[in-house]
Amino acid sequence: MTRFIIAYTLGVLAVQAAPWLPPWWIGTLVLAVAMLLRWRFQLLSIALAVGLALTLWRAEWRLADRWPLARQGEEVLVIGHIASLPELSVEAADEETHHSKRDTGSNTWRFVFEPEDAKLPARIRASLYRSNLVLKGGECWRLRLRLKTPHGSANPGGFDYEGWLFRQGIGAQATVQAAEPCSSSASGYYPVLRARQRVQDALRHWLPDSTARPVLAALVMGDTSEISDADWEAFRRTGTTHLVAISGFNLAIVAGLVFWLWRWAWSCSARLTLRLPAQKAAAIAAAVAAIFYALLAGFEPPVTRALLMLLVGLAALFANRQTRPFQVLALAWGLIVLLDPFAVLAAGTWLSFGAVAAIFFISAGRLKAPPGWQVALKVQLGLSLLLAPLALYFFHGTAWLAAFVNLLAVPVFALLTPLVLVAVLLAVALPALGLPLLNACAAAVGITLEALRAVAESQGSGWLAIAPAPAALCMALLGVVLLLAPRGLPLKVLGLLCLLPLLKPPAAAPENGFTLTTLDVGQGLAVVVQTAQHTLLFDAGPAHGGGFDSGTSVVLPFLLSKGVKQLDVMMISHTDLDHRGGAPAVRKGIPVIEERGALAGTPCASGQHWIWDGVDFTVLNGPVDSAEEGEPNPDNNGGCVLRVAAGDHAALLTADIEKDAEARLLQTTSELMESEVLIAPHHGSKTSSTDDFVEAVNPDLVIFPAGFANSFRHPRGQVVDRYLAIGSVMHMTGHEGAISVHVDPVSGAGPATAWRQHWPHYWWAPPLPVPEDNR
Repeated sequence: MTRFIIAYTLGVLAVQAAPWLPPWWIGTLVLAVAMLLRWRFQLLSIALAVGLALTLWRAEWRLADRWPLARQGEEVLVIGHIASLPELSVEAADEETHHSKRDTGSNTWRFVFEPEDAKLPARIRASLYRSNLVLKGGECWRLRLRLKTPHGSANPGGFDYEGWLFRQGIGAQATVQAAEPCSSSASGYYPVLRARQRVQDALRHWLPDSTARPVLAALVMGDTSEISDADWEAFRRTGTTHLVAISGFNLAIVAGLVFWLWRWAWSCSARLTLRLPAQKAAAIAAAVAAIFYALLAGFEPPVTRALLMLLVGLAALFANRQTRPFQVLALAWGLIVLLDPFAVLAAGTWLSFGAVAAIFFISAGRLKAPPGWQVALKVQLGLSLLLAPLALYFFHGTAWLAAFVNLLAVPVFALLTPLVLVAVLLAVALPALGLPLLNACAAAVGITLEALRAVAESQGSGWLAIAPAPAALCMALLGVVLLLAPRGLPLKVLGLLCLLPLLKPPAAAPENGFTLTTLDVGQGLAVVVQTAQHTLLFDAGPAHGGGFDSGTSVVLPFLLSKGVKQLDVMMISHTDLDHRGGAPAVRKGIPVIEERGALAGTPCASGQHWIWDGVDFTVLNGPVDSAEEGEPNPDNNGGCVLRVAAGDHAALLTADIEKDAEARLLQTTSELMESEVLIAPHHGSKTSSTDDFVEAVNPDLVIFPAGFANSFRHPRGQVVDRYLAIGSVMHMTGHEGAISVHVDPVSGAGPATAWRQHWPHYWWAPPLPVPEDNR
């Protein structure tokens, strides 16, 4: 059975690794050939072909459900239901409680909407901005939506938001233009969602001012939307994130406790045990408890994976099958991948099964069972070691504190999780008993949170930020397996040697000249300049509370994927949020040796100059230069302008300067204007890139740092025309992803590399040309 599951998985992975999606009949053809071809591995080849064919069909069906790009921005009036617990953005809630914000008229809600119109995508991720409406899961609403095709930033090493939307089955994104409640008789899982909504509302009512309430909501119903960024950072640095959101750990604790209690209670009655053995009765009770807990959590993918693994194990126990643990694990994997072939794209799938496999590997196969505390200690330390390579691959880092913090945190949360569930159930049925217990649980969770925050703050270096090459990670995983193998296995010492490649980061720095990468941060700017031994970050992109933070999602993953361990200079051009928003996250993520510009004590000023590895860096503009001329819009016109030159070949980084600053630069530094590569001023707005400026710079390559389908219509058509007139090649980050170009001191700027074209996925929107009709 295990061989067929592996073969089926290979068929699934073959489709998911494809840069473009073949037509569904290719899978059918492969399956037909596999069934007709008589050879030794025919059954395995059929299993592989089934995985290929089913995944192709499911993927094509899901892509067909997407809102077409040709209808981008179209408004529709639709009736449907809120199909998730609505998330209240931290932008709206910030430091105040949820209730105090409901009357401000500035709430921002995000939710999944399922329209009744079959012609629309089945699931739409909608955002309602600046509203005093209160939304509830399961409610019927009549909405006027401005629909957009699913789209996200595309960067090396960055979070694939577009892939996440695809896995969630989201066929469109939308902005709510108008909303009014309605009534409908639609059923489905909405009764369960409404029940979860009532639990969420009850927790807000019972614990209105408790800082522990978001964690209690996460433990009870998997709702992590109210957990603050600061608390997430504490969980991340201490390696305890897995304890908060409902996953295999929480489900196993609840099911295990119910199993133990029910078996004990059932064994007290001889009559009951004659009818059904206590172990089987306990297995049924544990399964029911796990399913109920999964319902509370809304059957989110991590919960569903854990539930299937648990149910397979309980079924084997109930059937008196002496099944090997790894066979049970393989069967659970096969069921999950059969039901959802896109689960293999999620990091949580590999981490969940990796954790269970690690536990089996560490605790099994020993001739003499050591004491329980030694097993727990070895399992926890072994888990941290075995999962570290996976964490480095998916998250570009790992919490080295996790092995030690979890030794205390795991028992605490193992006790708190069932207590919190019992307290909530009692608070609903018997408030006099349940509410005191719930308040006690909230106090205990609050103390635990304070302890985790203290550890995270006192150990600022608790997060090991590193992104080794895939080959090094595979070697490290082999090395950890060798080190944790039972005694007597030969060549265990080689495990230490296998860990050595982790110390060598991937070599991505240019040998000469410099490489300039304009990252895709939406409507904003973040540019990385790398020389042989140094790295500069020019702006850090936007950040929105409770939403996208380009520092965390884009800049840091990119730097780590390129082997950058520290920034020599971070220069923030001016104080607009779309340029400075990601800076705090970058500071937390890796060391920054020096800061310049708007957020630093050293502001930009014309004439500042330094040399790295034969590459000249010259600042041409700053706030003082703009103030002396009394130019309008001093923040934009006073932004840093940086010229980077290798020999006679240069790139010009212009931030958000407009026509007044451009005219001044032409007067004061005209000899430094000509550049082969230009980051277009102000994202290509009509207030910049004047005819004189374009003619003076005369760039061969122009990069517009503008978001996909942005509301400003950047770059403007007349600006594009000016660059077209001089023969410039143009790229746009929102359409093509991150844009990289290498500038050699001898040969000059090479061809630009667009990430959407260089490393495509079939669920990504294709790279698009720079729009010429944004008038």
